Amino acid sequence: MSSADIPAPSADDRKARRNVAVLVAAQAILGSQMPMIFTIGGLAGQSLAPNICYATLPISLIVLGSMLSATPLSALMQRYGRRAGFFAGALGGALGGAIGAWGLYVQSFPIFLLGSLLTGVYMSAQGFYRFAAADTASDTFRPKAISYVMAGGLASAVLGPQLVKLTADAYVIPFLGTYAAVIAVNLLGSLLFLFIDIPRPPVPSADAPKGRSRIELLKTPRIAVAVICAMVSYALMNLVMTSTPLAVVGCGFETGDAADVVTAHVLAMFAPSFFTGHLIARFGVEKIVATGLVILAGAGAVGLSGVELEQFFIALVLLGLGWNFGFIGATSMLAGAHRPEERGRMQGLNDLIVFGGVTMASLASGGLMNCSGGTAQAGWTAVNLAMAPFLVLAGGALIWLVLRPKEA
Repeated sequence: MSSADIPAPSADDRKARRNVAVLVAAQAILGSQMPMIFTIGGLAGQSLAPNICYATLPISLIVLGSMLSATPLSALMQRYGRRAGFFAGALGGALGGAIGAWGLYVQSFPIFLLGSLLTGVYMSAQGFYRFAAADTASDTFRPKAISYVMAGGLASAVLGPQLVKLTADAYVIPFLGTYAAVIAVNLLGSLLFLFIDIPRPPVPSADAPKGRSRIELLKTPRIAVAVICAMVSYALMNLVMTSTPLAVVGCGFETGDAADVVTAHVLAMFAPSFFTGHLIARFGVEKIVATGLVILAGAGAVGLSGVELEQFFIALVLLGLGWNFGFIGATSMLAGAHRPEERGRMQGLNDLIVFGGVTMASLASGGLMNCSGGTAQAGWTAVNLAMAPFLVLAGGALIWLVLRPKEA
């Protein structure tokens, strides 16, 4: 495609590009807390939990908090605008970090879990960054806007694990300094939202279109398949990533090695975002989602091949690439399948379902990793085998959508 084939940005796209710049910075700075917590959450949980099968429960609680807060945050943004919702998310992240730090200080697993649950409010708000990028964008710029915002995670992939290395042993209590850093990241990063310019959705008049109900939306084939593919892509990524630090350390490597593997993974999650939107525009969203599912299957195959450090690196890089194509593709598919008056309803419902699946995957991750055969290698094998049925589900749904007769 030559530059002459690309439409010039409209006035709306100029506003969209400014909003994208703010959201990219937020993804980079505020988003760094997620690789931080996912790197140490299971290890900290393992030190506090009464049973090692519950080691990844703190991460599961983060995802559960995200699922529970998705619909209220979506409703808040629909009524008061994106800025209010993003500030609420940062506040949840700061409170979660503070309570998590207190749980570590007093060696209380329940308090630590409460902090994790509140951290989920931030995780949910971060999920709406991609939708916010599309709010003021034209149809042409929309997939690229979503892709660019996701690319902001590239910086968080470097910043987060490096902060873990600097702070994990900063105090006598392991990981306490990391949670203090999480508080600072939320308080400072939230100032970025003062510069976002997304109009508050207009209050609908009594005779304004109400849009389809949630059931009607989910019965729409394109929406249903987009939700399934997004859920599977995110859930499988979380299933494997949650177990990775435990597997790396359990197989004889250091916490720093686990942080490096997570860095490579998160880089792979977000680096392709610079061109994922262009690939969607050129080849179509269905082909990109299908490519993501195939790459996720490749990650599972490498994970099953052994437990050397380079195999962890390769599996987690493939896992990140597969998530990028699958999740961004499914998000683009969904963004073009509902009307403006359905935005808050559909986006909240989507994230409720997606993070519901991610919660189940995260809960399963700890049990599979720590309670499937008695060794780290056996647990890692169980985690990777668990990917197969869900990849079949998403792949089958996508094939059905492509082959079904087109509606008039």
